[in-house]
Amino acid sequence: MSYYFTLNYPKNLKPCSVSDLLRQLLVPRKWRHFLRIEQKIRVNGNYRYFSQLVYPDDKIELELDCVDSQQGIYPASGKLPDVIYEDQDLLVINKPAGQKTHPNLAETNTALNDCATYLGFSPFVVHRLDMLTSGLLLVAKNPAVVPILNRELTTKIFHREYLAVVNHPEKLQASGTIALPIGHDPNDQRKRMVREDGLASITHYQILSQTSGEALIKLQLETGRTHQIRVHLAAIGCPILGDPLYNPDCNPDELLHLTAYQMAFNKPFSFDKIQVKLPLEKNR
Repeated sequence: MSYYFTLNYPKNLKPCSVSDLLRQLLVPRKWRHFLRIEQKIRVNGNYRYFSQLVYPDDKIELELDCVDSQQGIYPASGKLPDVIYEDQDLLVINKPAGQKTHPNLAETNTALNDCATYLGFSPFVVHRLDMLTSGLLLVAKNPAVVPILNRELTTKIFHREYLAVVNHPEKLQASGTIALPIGHDPNDQRKRMVREDGLASITHYQILSQTSGEALIKLQLETGRTHQIRVHLAAIGCPILGDPLYNPDCNPDELLHLTAYQMAFNKPFSFDKIQVKLPLEKNR
């Protein structure tokens, strides 16, 4: 199957070579090789050698038919997701708390199963949210954009921000950074914990509002460890409300008060910046 992408080189950028253009777009090396060998990149309708320059407002056309994916098929759940943003390549949904991102084995009730219902075909995983975490989840409509978005995640181009309600706000400064290594909890395979031999983990936070016993805080991840926000906040004595794993005073009937409410990234195969924010009425 072939995938086609078209863009105009921005007027505010200096001329660059075709090779540098593809690097700026985070196109994988093997695809750059294919585009050169098969002459599948055209500038203003004609193939341009990789050493030649691209100029502002030039029209660039890419054709990729070397894309493969090992991802399985996600059957439709029969339920529609809450769509927040959509374009020809991407879908951002509002995942409810308590729903898994993707299925294991024969499961059909996850967020990606809902996306398969909406799209009529299987979506492709870009990132994940914990089952108990609600909010914005980005999925891809085709495999050609997945490596680029993965690169954006690893290079911190892809930004995600969260909102959480925590106990004991008196232990927090107005803003700060939690830099504590995270590893597996040897006593509970479901959990993670702060431990000296864990992976480096960094979370930034800012208090937005607070009362005597609770605070609403905004968080941004510099790393993406499993349960990172939950573990970090619990470790400094400010566990999230409704957290059954890390808050010892959790009400079993309460949902986890952690929401992915904003994300920003570069649209693949373009220079457009996309920012998606969860509407205020959908924030818990």
